[in-house]
Amino acid sequence: MFVAVIVTAIAGRLVVVHTLEARSLAAQAAAQREYTVVLTAKRGSILDRYGRPLAYTDEARALTFLPQAVRTATDAAHRRDPKLPDAAKRFAEIAKGVSSALGGSISEADLLAKLNGPEKFVYLARSVATDVAARIVADFPEVGADPENLRLYPGGTLAANVIGDVNYDGNGLMGLESSMDSVLGGTNGSKTYDRGSDGAIIPGSARNVAPAINGATVRLTLDSDIQWFVQSQVYAAKAASGAKRVAAVVLDARTGEVLAMANDSTFNPSRPLSEQRDANLDNPSVTTPFEPGSVNKVVTAAAALQYGVTTPTATHTVPGSIRMAGVTVKDAWAHGPERFTTTGIFGKSSNVGTLMLARQVGEKRFADLVTAFGLGQRTGVSLPGESPGQVPALSQWSGGSFANLPIGQGLSMTLLQMASVYQTIANDGVRIPPRIIVAETRDGHRESPMPEPDKVTVVSPETARAVRDMFRAVVQDDPTGRQRGTGPQAGVPGYQISGKTGTAQQVDPRCNCYSNSRYNITFAGIAPADNPRYVIGLVLDNPRRSSDGSGGQSAAPLFGTIAGWLLQRARVPYSPPAPRLALEAG
Repeated sequence: MFVAVIVTAIAGRLVVVHTLEARSLAAQAAAQREYTVVLTAKRGSILDRYGRPLAYTDEARALTFLPQAVRTATDAAHRRDPKLPDAAKRFAEIAKGVSSALGGSISEADLLAKLNGPEKFVYLARSVATDVAARIVADFPEVGADPENLRLYPGGTLAANVIGDVNYDGNGLMGLESSMDSVLGGTNGSKTYDRGSDGAIIPGSARNVAPAINGATVRLTLDSDIQWFVQSQVYAAKAASGAKRVAAVVLDARTGEVLAMANDSTFNPSRPLSEQRDANLDNPSVTTPFEPGSVNKVVTAAAALQYGVTTPTATHTVPGSIRMAGVTVKDAWAHGPERFTTTGIFGKSSNVGTLMLARQVGEKRFADLVTAFGLGQRTGVSLPGESPGQVPALSQWSGGSFANLPIGQGLSMTLLQMASVYQTIANDGVRIPPRIIVAETRDGHRESPMPEPDKVTVVSPETARAVRDMFRAVVQDDPTGRQRGTGPQAGVPGYQISGKTGTAQQVDPRCNCYSNSRYNITFAGIAPADNPRYVIGLVLDNPRRSSDGSGGQSAAPLFGTIAGWLLQRARVPYSPPAPRLALEAG
């Protein structure tokens, strides 16, 4: 009787299992067999203007380990066969072997701590070369090697502040890697298949395959060769001048494209950031505005010519000081009334003469031109963290605003904005907002050029050409000193060069007033002036000497070095002889 009851119960249970619970149990079994794997999208490359890689992705491996499972299995095997090592001994062997294979980049002690930890799953190492990972797995089958993408930066520090970096998961961390993460990163796919009890894939079980969509390749306007040279000169200028910071931007005068953007104290994205604690991770050329000083007088010069206030050869009696709206402004050197041409006012960088002309232009027309030059607005260059700078609205000008703004104080701009102002003058009065991205290429598709920015006509071609010619006076030399400009060191033999020096007092945060000991030293210029090819903008943060280590405080030598190299490299023909300019009237 008892046996019959047992048989009946079992039979009943079988009926329930095969009928009422059949679907549920089948679903549970399928779920246990089913496994979905992520198909990782390959991150797109970042190339320079000629297709040379600045960042690209290669295949790598992540070394993985299952501490609990491997410990249990290893100790069980040791109990069955004492000749086999126990977990403690085997883990020590693995730690020593993996550390050695990785060249000691991860210590044996750190690896052993992970192996002996309580976790179910750990990463032993990330971004390991495939051949190295294969050797490790062959020697230590307990170690897993999961496919992983490795981001490589062949230039090291080259344009690192522009390119940026990614984290261990391959996501953009800073720079273009961050701002273009959705474009570069692509979209991961997935695939589902069944596994047997031993974990092996069941043939023919693959389904629900969604292919990964690789990230787009992005081609930049940067020229790797120009970037390398400018970056090396920025480093040298910082060391020679004792400046806190040095930065440089080079634009194509005709298109506004960024050919180089360099600053000191950059970093190497090929190395862990934790090892580069003193590195500058941002991009000051777009993130850090400053008061430009006399470099901004080009706006006043353009306004004075555009509105017919003066001509380049007109003469002016310039006193040693001027009083505007209750504020007295002096020149950098003491003098009585002097006879300067309009060209000489800017060649000698006379604050008084500049404000005399600005007063004739008027506040409204000057403010309109500042806006037309793009100041106080982001350039839209597609770099993260770009600052618009700060230009007070005309309605907010205080009594002393118009005594400061025309000479480059009381407003701030980024180095890229400063270079863009001079690109406008170089391009016959038409501002082309700077850009750094040329095109994108999707996987398997043709290259798609980025839309060109809208052009803005700021001043007439005649005005722009006249300003370019006038500002040759800045680099003009004269043994007597009478017809010498403020930056002859920026000259390049054989070429007409147009530019402007700048010295601006920094704001002392302790008193919220202008410092008498700390300055931004700037230079912006066009090479060559007669047929513009390049625009170069420079800023030195409180240097103790000139950019070449000589006396004084000037960025002009750095401009001359960079401009000379660019013109020779591009084999730009020499400029025709140009007449000497009169700065001081006879």
